[in-house]
Amino acid sequence: MSNFKLEIQRIVEDSEASPSDRQLSAWAEAALGESDHQVEMVIRIVDESESRQLNRDYRGMDKPTNVLSFPFESPPEVALPLLGDLVICAPVVSAEARQQNKTLEAHWAHMVVHGTLHLQGYDHQDDQQAQLMEDKERQILQALNFSNPYTDEK
Repeated sequence: MSNFKLEIQRIVEDSEASPSDRQLSAWAEAALGESDHQVEMVIRIVDESESRQLNRDYRGMDKPTNVLSFPFESPPEVALPLLGDLVICAPVVSAEARQQNKTLEAHWAHMVVHGTLHLQGYDHQDDQQAQLMEDKERQILQALNFSNPYTDEK
């Protein structure tokens, strides 16, 4: 996708091999699919403190979380290519990968794909939405040569 711009903000460097800018970009682009429209987004890699504060302030949950998605909503009369921001907590992603017996790279890819789908309006608030979103995640991750991220969770 030549019309894709990604800003990466590394607030914390994950000591366990945080993905490269190229990997983050490839995973986000894969989740965006083919489009002729210009798309811009931000991926911000944070520590547990910032993740916890954002999760508390925006979701009412007083704990750090793996990924938060903040879709950009412009006024109808303003056409901007900004899709939104992903905030990914490096320590939580690392801990989850270990707990779920996944490679760190596979779990990072899943979090980027999952969050990017949220920015595009996908959700998992009910079983039907969750199935649609999970099917899309599996399809994208398989195309990226990653296994089903939900295999061990169900």
